[in-house]
Amino acid sequence: MKILVLNGSPHVNGATADMVSAFRKGAEEAGNEVIVIQAAHKNIRGCLACEYCHEKEKGVCVQKDDMQEIYPEILSADMVVFASPIYYFTFSAQLQALIHRTYAIGVPENVKKTALIMSSGDKFVYAAAITEYFQGIVEYWGVENTGIFTANGDENKSEKKRQELYRFGRSLQEEK
Repeated sequence: MKILVLNGSPHVNGATADMVSAFRKGAEEAGNEVIVIQAAHKNIRGCLACEYCHEKEKGVCVQKDDMQEIYPEILSADMVVFASPIYYFTFSAQLQALIHRTYAIGVPENVKKTALIMSSGDKFVYAAAITEYFQGIVEYWGVENTGIFTANGDENKSEKKRQELYRFGRSLQEEK
């Protein structure tokens, strides 16, 4: 299975990256191909709502930035994992921009599964992000949610959390 992780954290060694790393290790050991895109380190502008992608050239965004290399990865993935620190109750702006820009390609039909990985300093900040994930991704794309994983406070970068994400990754095997 091809798994695409869209990591919205600007911190390459932060708590979100730590969780993604543990997940990736388990998923690769289970035989999956895992690609991690560091959205915060890409040049991704916000959606212009110009409708070029729907009215002029279907599925093609008028903006030519790093999304051009991300679109094929999304379209060819079997599973997409969204990973983000929670900033002011929702995903990072960098991940938000990437999600908004998927409007150009519509529902990626190859994607059958998704998951959500979030980190924060407090355990009471996830509701808005979870709602957006369920309504804007799981329900709209018509995919299976395979899990929501959070870490906050002392759980961030803990061995217990790493093992949880590793086991989750390890559990994902190609369906025969």
